[in-house]
Amino acid sequence: MKPRTTKKKRTPPKYDAALLSTLAMLIIFGLLTLASASSPVGFERFGDSYHFLKRQIFSGVIPGVIVMMIIMRIPYRLYFKWYKWLLGLTVLMLLAVFATPIAAGYGTSQSWINLGPINLQPAELAKLTFILGLSGWLASKSQEERQDLHKGLIPFIIILGIVAGLLALQPDVGTMIILALIGIAMFFVSGARLKHIGILGLLGGTGIAGLIAIAPYRLARLLTFINPSLDIQGAGYQLNQALIAVGSGGLMGLGLGQSRQKFLYLPEVTSDSIFAIMSEEMGFLVSVGFVLVLTYFCMRMLKLAKRIKADFARLVVVGVVAWIAMQSIVNIGAIIGIMPLTGVPLPFVSHGGSAMLATLAAIGIVLNISADKHA
Repeated sequence: MKPRTTKKKRTPPKYDAALLSTLAMLIIFGLLTLASASSPVGFERFGDSYHFLKRQIFSGVIPGVIVMMIIMRIPYRLYFKWYKWLLGLTVLMLLAVFATPIAAGYGTSQSWINLGPINLQPAELAKLTFILGLSGWLASKSQEERQDLHKGLIPFIIILGIVAGLLALQPDVGTMIILALIGIAMFFVSGARLKHIGILGLLGGTGIAGLIAIAPYRLARLLTFINPSLDIQGAGYQLNQALIAVGSGGLMGLGLGQSRQKFLYLPEVTSDSIFAIMSEEMGFLVSVGFVLVLTYFCMRMLKLAKRIKADFARLVVVGVVAWIAMQSIVNIGAIIGIMPLTGVPLPFVSHGGSAMLATLAAIGIVLNISADKHA
C-alpha cells in the first residue's frame, strides 16, 4: 500500500488587523461627518438631505470595499511587472479629460469622464497608478542609477513633469501639488541625492510661481491667505467662513447636526471645507482626535514600510502614506488658515466616489504587502 500523503493546509493570510480596524473607524466617522455637513446643500439642490451620503456609500464606500477585498488577494509583485503599463495608463487617464467623447467638465475644471451612468475623476485614480508605476520604475534602477543625474534625476523630472503638466492643464493645481509631493517623497526614500531633491524643490517652486502669475484668481487666493480680511466677500470668502466655523466650535463643539455655517454660508461643505464643519459641530477635542487617528493610520503603514526589504513594496507603501498624509495636511492646513486653499479633499471624509474608490484600492495593496512575510 502506498503511504497517504497529507496535503499541507494553506494558512490564510494575516492582514494587519490594526490597520483594518483603524480604516473602519475613519470611514464610519467620515460618513457621519458627511451626513451632517451635506444635509442642507443636499436638500437645497436635490430635495434630499441624504443625497451626498447615499452617493458616498453606493458609489464610493461599497465599491471601494469590494475592490479592496479583491486587491488584498492579488500578489503585489504583479504590479512591478506592469509598471511601464501603469505609467502609461496614468498618462492616458489624464489625457481622457481633454476633447474626448467621454470628457466632462465641472465648473472651470475639465477633470471628469462619463462612462454611461458612472462619473469618474481620473486624477484620483491616477494617484494610485502613478504610485505603482513610479515605484516599479525606481525599483528597476540600482542605487547608483537613482543617484545619477542622467539615469535618475532627469528621467524622474520628465515622468513627473508630464503627469504634473497634464494636471495643470485641467486645471487641477491642488492634485498636481499632491502628486508632485508624493513623487518627490518616493524619490527621496529610494535613495536620491539631497542636492537632487533640492533641485526638484526649486523647479517645483518656480512652476507654482508661474501658475500663480498666469491666473489672477490664484494670486487672489494667495493674497487672501496672507491677509484674510483683504477681500472678505470675494476671494477670501471661503477662508473667512471656514475660520468662523472652526472658531464657533470651541472645545466641545455645537453638537452633531448643529452647524450654522453649513446652511449655505460656507462653500464646498461636502468636499474641501468639510473639516470646518467637523470642527464647528464636534469641537477642538474631536477634531484633534480625528487627526491623531489619521496620524496613527499613517504611522502604522510607515512601520510596515520600515520592515520591508523589497524596494518596490516599500516604495508603494511610502507612496500611499505620502498621498494620505500630504492630502490631509494640505486640506486641514488650508481650513485653519496656515496654507492657501487648493481644493484638495480630506481623505475618508470628503464626498467623492472616485477618491474613496482609489484610496481603498491603495489600502488593499498595502494590506496585501502586510500579509507577505517575505516582502
